[in-house]
Amino acid sequence: MDIMRCEHLSKVYQTGENKVYALDDVSLGIEQHSFTAIIGPSGSGKSTFLHLLSGLDKPTGGKVWYQDQDLYAYRDNQLSVLRRRRFGFVFQNYNLVRELTGWENILLPVMLDGRKLDEAYLDSIIDKLEIRDRLSHLPGAMSGGQQQRVSIARAMANKPDILFADEPTGNLDRKSGEEVLRLLRQTAHDLGITLVLVTHDQQVADQAERIIRIEDGKIAFDSEVRQS
Repeated sequence: MDIMRCEHLSKVYQTGENKVYALDDVSLGIEQHSFTAIIGPSGSGKSTFLHLLSGLDKPTGGKVWYQDQDLYAYRDNQLSVLRRRRFGFVFQNYNLVRELTGWENILLPVMLDGRKLDEAYLDSIIDKLEIRDRLSHLPGAMSGGQQQRVSIARAMANKPDILFADEPTGNLDRKSGEEVLRLLRQTAHDLGITLVLVTHDQQVADQAERIIRIEDGKIAFDSEVRQS
């Protein structure tokens, strides 16, 4: 069962008289509870694709459905609430609030949404990501790998259906990146969260159940589609 799908999705930028297709007529579905990696070189359109799927940017053409609801039929404020409640985001640069401790950063989405704290759920995430000894530290006192683990916990705090990760290991050394990826994958699996990850690293993509390669804004390869 697909939790999300898109049809004829495009993003076009006008530069003078020229049109630049960052994404060009992409259609696919993403199965619930799956782990999909979107891979491609810099400038291929993979991050644009993730931003369109997750409602962070609006397409020039095409549609995105989340649980059979047209994502871009929502008003901006409704879409913001949907993203906060149903989607989680992990970025290459961590995006932690520097003045807040690890614990305060993790709580931020829950507090912004005015939800009741589910301490047992958050405790399970913290233990799975092995960051309990970092909760009282500011981001500046953490390694890159520790900061990324905290950002993953923050992304999962509101119990999202889908977690979007954009180059989550891009700023980490190989060993730290492998550990963060292992924890991200295992935690998402254990909690039943659909994981969509963008990377330029084939070794990272190889950990996924499905690999989609984007080149020049188009799907060049999809491991779920038999190649002729």
